[in-house]
Amino acid sequence: MTWFRYEPGEQGPDPHIHRRHTDAYYVLEGELELMLGPDRHTVGAEPGTLAAAPPLVVHTFRNSSDATAIFLNIHAPSTGFGDLLRGRGEHFDQFEPPADGGRPFTDAVLSRPGEGERLEGRSTTLVKAGVPDCDGQLSAFETFLPAGHPGPPLHLHRETAEAFLVLDGAIEFTAGDERALLETGAFALVPPGLTHTFANQGEADAHCLTIAGPGGVEAFIREATHADPGELAALGPAHDTFLNSPAG
Repeated sequence: MTWFRYEPGEQGPDPHIHRRHTDAYYVLEGELELMLGPDRHTVGAEPGTLAAAPPLVVHTFRNSSDATAIFLNIHAPSTGFGDLLRGRGEHFDQFEPPADGGRPFTDAVLSRPGEGERLEGRSTTLVKAGVPDCDGQLSAFETFLPAGHPGPPLHLHRETAEAFLVLDGAIEFTAGDERALLETGAFALVPPGLTHTFANQGEADAHCLTIAGPGGVEAFIREATHADPGELAALGPAHDTFLNSPAG
């Protein structure tokens, strides 16, 4: 995951595809203009929009507005994108558009502000991308935690990495033996095998973005929304979620 700032008129890369990973964008401020699919279908992406190009979907972007655009760029799995940015890698999973145009525009993911599957429980989760999208390579969802919300039970994922960005308010975050208050703009990354949880112990509501790779954690949230607390431990393993479990 990388954080980008593009100034007015700034152009992104030439149109391209990835063969083995998904390239996704979440807009934080301003507006991006994305071109997707064989015909470079153009869409505008305002704050709160998630757009993703699964493998073999042609894509690029630019800031065609008169204001600065700030956005997250997620490569899932990375395939070395971080090394490429740091000048440490020459080979990266990026190629020119194929002769047949690649996958259709309809295979891209576009979830605008407020859109997504809404899961209502003690908190509200808005799933913007899940297993059916992006060839299962990532999930993206927003969580709305009311004031005083205790959060999920302490848990871990054995195969899934999760990244959290606080969009509004403050969240009490626990990872392993560490605890921290994450305020608006704060970021946390939880690798596989590390126990974690989060809560809103403040007096104001909180709003958090979660990016998980590979996808699938949202399926546990979907089931947990309608389950009794005593059922959660049994539901979790099918979705790589283990409650109060050691890493082994």
